Amino acid sequence: MKWSQAKSIILKNEAVKNELKMNEAEYKIIEEIIMARKEKKLTQKDLAELIGTKQSNISRLESGNYNPSLDFLNKIALAVGKELEVRMV
Repeated sequence: MKWSQAKSIILKNEAVKNELKMNEAEYKIIEEIIMARKEKKLTQKDLAELIGTKQSNISRLESGNYNPSLDFLNKIALAVGKELEVRMV
């Protein structure tokens, strides 16, 4: 089965569709953090030291196993030379 077919079947279930939509923002921010960290040639340990946390916290965040506060995300953004922007659209 091709992904397009599977996706069509999956998205017919409203509960699954809503759950995927809720996770979309989380995956997007994780992707942005990883890309920004790598652009700056920082390891997880380097980033952790810059923001005053442990490497394991960065690892948990990047793997999706940590629900960060806006303050934590802002510290990361500043450390990688970015600005945190939060919007509801």
